[in-house]
Amino acid sequence: MSGYIGEFISLLFLAVALGLDAFSICLGLGMQRLRLKRIAIIGMVIGAFHIVMPSIGIFLGKVISGQIGHWTELAGGVLLFVIGAQMFFSAFSHEKQRVIQPIGAGLLLLAFSVSMDSFSVGLSLGISGVKTALALGLFGLISMLISWAGMLLGRKVRGVLGVYSEILGGSILIGFGIRLIFG
Repeated sequence: MSGYIGEFISLLFLAVALGLDAFSICLGLGMQRLRLKRIAIIGMVIGAFHIVMPSIGIFLGKVISGQIGHWTELAGGVLLFVIGAQMFFSAFSHEKQRVIQPIGAGLLLLAFSVSMDSFSVGLSLGISGVKTALALGLFGLISMLISWAGMLLGRKVRGVLGVYSEILGGSILIGFGIRLIFG
């Protein structure tokens, strides 16, 4: 029983870490003073992409897992570490990013871009053999809720938390990567 609770808590923290990337983007979107209906749609699309992308990653991870055997946990840990490091260090990039309008194809591109890290995490989770339905449900739900929170907070605050959320999310992924590698 405690093994299930531990896995749930680990997946919950991982879902929050993945959602923090969407949070930082949605914080900026919220500063455009979007209507509440648009905020709801954007959050649902981002949540759906955080289910689809790791699904593809988990499927490919399970296929790869059969090929590389006992190295799977190490590979998953290294992958999480690299993704987390990329998130962490991208927070310090001073390059100006173009603003994508969250309508139509722009919304799909936005949701795809913020869910790319969840594809990679899904790949490493598929390699390590995690409970798929639980992971995907948490990834989708948490990223949707965090996206909504980011946009609503963005309506109130002007860009103070954006960089810090990416640093926190990257740090959490790095921690899970190290845990898989050494634990």
